[in-house]
Amino acid sequence: MMFSRFKFTGPFRGVLIFSLLALLCLMLSRIGLGLWQYERVVAVGGWSHLLLQGVRVDVAMLCWLWGVVALGTALFGGDHWLGRCWSWIQRLWLTLGLWYLLFLELSTPSFIEEYGVRPNRLYVEYLIYPKEVLSMLWSGRKLELIISVVLSGVILWSGWKLSGYLCRNCRFPKWYWRPVLGVLIIVLSLAGARSTLGHRPLNPAMVAFADDPLVNSLVVNSGYSLAFAISQMNNEADTSWIYGDMDRKEIYQIIRQETGRAPADFISDQYPSLSQNQASYRGKPKNIVIILQESLGARFVGSLGGLPLTPNLDALANEGWYFESLYATGTRSVRGIEAVTTGFTPTPARSVVKLGKSQSGFFSLAALLQAQGYSTSFIYGGESHFDNMRSFFLGNGFSTIVDQKDYPKPAFVGSWGASDEDLMRKADSEFKRLHAEGKPFFSLVFSSSNHDPFEFPDGRIELYEQPKQTRNNAAKYADYAIGEFFRLAKEADYWRDTLFLVVADHDSRVSGASLVPVPRFRIPGLLLGEGITAKRDPRVVSQIDLPPTLLSLAGIDATYPMLGRDLTKMPDNWTGRALMQYNKNFAYMEDNKVTILQPEKAPMTFDYDPVKEQLHAAPLSDSMARTALGLALWGSMAYQDGLYKLPPKMDQASAEIPAAGIGSVH
Repeated sequence: MMFSRFKFTGPFRGVLIFSLLALLCLMLSRIGLGLWQYERVVAVGGWSHLLLQGVRVDVAMLCWLWGVVALGTALFGGDHWLGRCWSWIQRLWLTLGLWYLLFLELSTPSFIEEYGVRPNRLYVEYLIYPKEVLSMLWSGRKLELIISVVLSGVILWSGWKLSGYLCRNCRFPKWYWRPVLGVLIIVLSLAGARSTLGHRPLNPAMVAFADDPLVNSLVVNSGYSLAFAISQMNNEADTSWIYGDMDRKEIYQIIRQETGRAPADFISDQYPSLSQNQASYRGKPKNIVIILQESLGARFVGSLGGLPLTPNLDALANEGWYFESLYATGTRSVRGIEAVTTGFTPTPARSVVKLGKSQSGFFSLAALLQAQGYSTSFIYGGESHFDNMRSFFLGNGFSTIVDQKDYPKPAFVGSWGASDEDLMRKADSEFKRLHAEGKPFFSLVFSSSNHDPFEFPDGRIELYEQPKQTRNNAAKYADYAIGEFFRLAKEADYWRDTLFLVVADHDSRVSGASLVPVPRFRIPGLLLGEGITAKRDPRVVSQIDLPPTLLSLAGIDATYPMLGRDLTKMPDNWTGRALMQYNKNFAYMEDNKVTILQPEKAPMTFDYDPVKEQLHAAPLSDSMARTALGLALWGSMAYQDGLYKLPPKMDQASAEIPAAGIGSVH
């Protein structure tokens, strides 16, 4: 038998051999990934750190994974009924543990291609949508999917066979030695898992050494990266443990100053960001339509210096208010939804679209406009339960949800549902119906065709490249659908009464060698409608500035908690600012200065060159660092304490910060 060479018959033979095998595989995987990203590893002088600290993380991971197996073997192993039961448990644990580690390493290259780092919580979040994910993988990644299934079978079969041999004919210590051995295993396992004598155990921040997030993530293994991300999901709503504390009073002062509003505009002690706002447009209030474009970064938009894939959007840009330096708040669709429908500032936590406390009573444009008599809707081509959108929308002011089941005869259906052209036709028909009924309306229309596996109908566009199903071709098709919608809208009666915003949710495949890849956050944004003066706006703008600006241009006086600026009231010489969340890093940008907060590290300031799209180290700006910290902490605090809402009764008399609110954020 191939395993007969192993003569060691101690009780921990299985744990030892599996650990050595796992260490070898993890190291080979790390070396392979490092060679794949050779230029980026060399650029930060990372090979020695990658390998030495990598072994440290691998040992810690194995202590967490199989320490309990070793303890159980010491206490229960032997030639008796309990020992035989434990032998089966041990074999199963070792086999599944090895599969977990190796399967994640095998899937890491594809994840890095998409998200720029090793598997993190996104890996888990997508698992709860098997239909969409499996359909996407089968349509666009058949080979990878087949290989993963085959290799999973090989790993599981080999692991089970190997564990069967290693767990057989083992010698166990006398009963009186077992408690001593158990205590020793506990001590060694905990020491190895913590991997430090410090007050905090080993974590990814402790072994991070470069300003390149990908290289930092290569130091850990994917099993550890995913397990750590999952362990932090329960605590992710609290930002102070990541970036540090700040006095509440200072946070309130910072967020109020950042809105650009006068102190007298803030009307509530209990809700510090709540302000009264008068619209710039004084005519009849308009309908509002937000067309949220999936993954349409500036690099795909010709009028922003990108590839020539958006002739329709480029033409429309000459008819409306076009933002040349608009930045997304994050890298996921739900983060974009959060920004444009609620104006909420980004945090290291998941978007509020997915968090429990924000599923009802949370501020949104839909809730505000519904209270003013607007019909509110979310129109989507796929299944609206994805990313928890349906629950969040229905709980926060959206009265109507239109999704895939509401398209009786779509022209084309892909992995993500009805095509963008079906979506746009549906939106147009809904708006015509509402206008005919005399109802003002607010609608979020969310596209999906520009998403892996990039499926769209034939004959609609001249392909930019071959083969057909590529990101660039899908972006061009998404633009085609935009053109079709506005062709219909301009011929419809609702056109003259409606304000349109076309904006991307985020760029695609946001990654880079910087702590925050700023150029990958740049997205198109266009305000369009009758009465909107055509202009190109070079100021730095954040997604959170769009909702207040929409309300102002639509003629809607409102009280709301949003921190975004009403851009109609900002002077032309205002240089602007933007907020960006990239994994656990938070960036605050003023003009061409960027200050970045990192977990458990000092903030850093950079000069940003928008032409070369590069960050260069600069002296720390203390004022920007304090502003960034205040904004980062505000989101966590506002969510946790229920401060981001429209209260039923508001104290109009005082705008002072209450004494009860003064203190530190913990």
